[in-house]
Amino acid sequence: MSILNKTEVHEPRLSDAVNRIAPSGIRRFFDLATSMDNVISLGVGEPDYITPWNVREASIHSLERGLTAYTANAGLIELRKAIAAYLDKRFATPYDPEDEIVVTVGASEGIDLALRAIVNPGDEVLIVEPCFVSYAPIVSLTGGIPVSVPTVIEHDFMVEPEEIRQRITAKTKAIMLSFPNNPTGAVMTKEKMQEVADLVIDHDLTVISDEIYAELSYDDEHVSVPALPGMRERTILISGFSKAFAMTGWRVGYLCAPAPYAKAMLKIHQYAMMCASTMAQYAALEALENGQEMMDEMITSYRQRRNYFVKSLREAGLSCHTPGGAFYAFPSIKETGMTSEEFAEAFLMEERVAVVPGHVFGTGGEGHIRCSYAASMAQLEEVAERLKRFNARHINK
Repeated sequence: MSILNKTEVHEPRLSDAVNRIAPSGIRRFFDLATSMDNVISLGVGEPDYITPWNVREASIHSLERGLTAYTANAGLIELRKAIAAYLDKRFATPYDPEDEIVVTVGASEGIDLALRAIVNPGDEVLIVEPCFVSYAPIVSLTGGIPVSVPTVIEHDFMVEPEEIRQRITAKTKAIMLSFPNNPTGAVMTKEKMQEVADLVIDHDLTVISDEIYAELSYDDEHVSVPALPGMRERTILISGFSKAFAMTGWRVGYLCAPAPYAKAMLKIHQYAMMCASTMAQYAALEALENGQEMMDEMITSYRQRRNYFVKSLREAGLSCHTPGGAFYAFPSIKETGMTSEEFAEAFLMEERVAVVPGHVFGTGGEGHIRCSYAASMAQLEEVAERLKRFNARHINK
């Protein structure tokens, strides 16, 4: 019988781990918003700045010079040297560019590599939440067990060491930290981070520190985890160019770690990705060497937008802590009596404003919404007016 005449239907046989993972809650509202008119989206975490011309030109120039072949698996050595110099100067975190730095396809690949390199099936990984939506799913894909460590608005969403201590077991392998935080904008004081570091050392844990928003710290200097005493040898640092350099679509990140960790992650990267885009790496090199001016402009602008937007949220009737970094506000919507999902959907349908329901970011996120203030002041002012109208109809009704 011809294969074309067979009527049997093949059922895809997917892995149990993949079947257990839910689609991104962020994308659901973003996709819905793009199908509607007159929508202001505060949903996706992306700078509203265009990558500077000199950075784009560096990529174009690399093409014109015919630099279109693979780079070393770990990335251009010139770029790794620039990353090493930048981190040492700015955050006091020295790394050897030869065997302690790997250029990745965005910081997201770095997170995936770090978890796949250290987690065995059954290992527990502590995840400070609310957090970026990918952490727990990637832990699960490795066969690990994600364990939530909650943070609360009463402590400005800083993680309390005692919350960590209560969740450490004989199976605990690592802890994932992300400050400045997505979605809360929280930052850690040096004193509080040192308390966490002491606990990590006492229990011999590995830290995966996602510091993609490190440069976007508004009131205090960023505390880099590997810069703390005793932490460099047990920390995998993840960062990249998307947020501080307005290069989200270029997909260039990097990971830094002691050589045994870095070499393990490089092995996975070799098979999964080969290398990051050559043209994007030349752009990233230019950003590091000549991108400080625009970064400073962005930080000043985001600080102004933060101050305006948080004030507007409070005037509209929502309580909100002042985020110390990133470009997110995470107000409480409990005053409305709605769940975060109900609020986000109603706000989109009634006032054409897209935000992300807090529950998608894990424990502690319910009762909040994430609003990205990486939008123009004109848009933020319009959102403030729409929010006042919306809350007038829904608070105390």
